[in-house]
Amino acid sequence: DVGEIYSRLLDHRPVIQGEIRYFVKEFEEKRGLRELRVLDNLKNTIFETNEHILPKCEQAMHDNLNEAFKRLQAANDMIHRLQEREHEERKLQADKLMAREEKRIAHWEEFMKEQQTKQAEVDEEHRKAMERLKEQYSEMEKELAKSVSF
Repeated sequence: DVGEIYSRLLDHRPVIQGEIRYFVKEFEEKRGLRELRVLDNLKNTIFETNEHILPKCEQAMHDNLNEAFKRLQAANDMIHRLQEREHEERKLQADKLMAREEKRIAHWEEFMKEQQTKQAEVDEEHRKAMERLKEQYSEMEKELAKSVSF
């Protein structure tokens, strides 16, 4: 009797174990259903993404990339034309510069020939003037010699 009283009053293991089993069972059932709902939602989301959203995204990306490629190609062509124009302009400027340089060299050579001609003329005039002065001085010396003899 004492053992039975002891087990009924102080030994609560069988009751606690029953409550624990009940709690675990309820917890697992509710948790299992919740996880099942989460998994179903994930499956639906993945299916929706694969079937509808992904193809739309791929198509939009393909369209936008094609448009961007066309724009880049057009920009590249424009830049190429601008580079060609700039190259032609530089070549034209270089040709003009060479023509001006050749013209300047020809003008300089002509100027130097003129200077040499003028120098030759001035030298000739100077030589003639020197001869006239020598003749004049020699005549003056002769006249001076005649005057001294009187």
